Amino acid sequence: MKRLLLFIPALIAVNSLKAQTVSLFDGKTTTGWHSYLKTGPGAWKVVDGTLQLDPKAPEQGDLVTNKEYENYELSLEWKIAEGGNSGIIFGVHEDPSFDATYLTGIEMQVLDDQKAEDNKLANHRAGSLYDMEAPAHPAKPAGEWNKVKIKKLNGHLTFWLNGKKVIDTQIGSAQWQEMLNKSKFKTWKGFAAYPKGHIALQDHGAVVSFKDIKIKEL
Repeated sequence: MKRLLLFIPALIAVNSLKAQTVSLFDGKTTTGWHSYLKTGPGAWKVVDGTLQLDPKAPEQGDLVTNKEYENYELSLEWKIAEGGNSGIIFGVHEDPSFDATYLTGIEMQVLDDQKAEDNKLANHRAGSLYDMEAPAHPAKPAGEWNKVKIKKLNGHLTFWLNGKKVIDTQIGSAQWQEMLNKSKFKTWKGFAAYPKGHIALQDHGAVVSFKDIKIKEL
């Protein structure tokens, strides 16, 4: 009984620590991040308290968290240049056999819906579960900050864009399989195959900024 009484407070402390919201970006450095399959931040820099991609800098590539995550709530803000394209990709398995983050990771699209080339399909627009499901509400235009939250819990995905729920689906469900079969990912063996993985900010050749990046593990 004494051992049990000692164990219960310890378990509560561990769960409490796990539920804390922590910052993934300190606003000053790229600590905690690296370019996919590399060690440094590559073309990503800290500009006015944001993580920003310089599309003209050398060493282009997606920026990924050093740590891997499985169940969590991720929140951040993004701002895209006119005509720009990017994404928030999660469940990324970092391995040389996959030369891009999107080969394994699931994407919440970041886009200038008005002028980006990839704006023709509804499930390619900002806030979408990319190439699978269109968002229920539109994003703010290029040059404005958009707030997002991604919740991933035991394969259940919920996306919010500027406070409004835009995606709600379960990985592996009949709905998911139907969407997957209609997408370009249907034959990709690594896609969405890793419950635990890195979080990535996509380099798609446009100036894009991210800030207030926080995570709460569930």
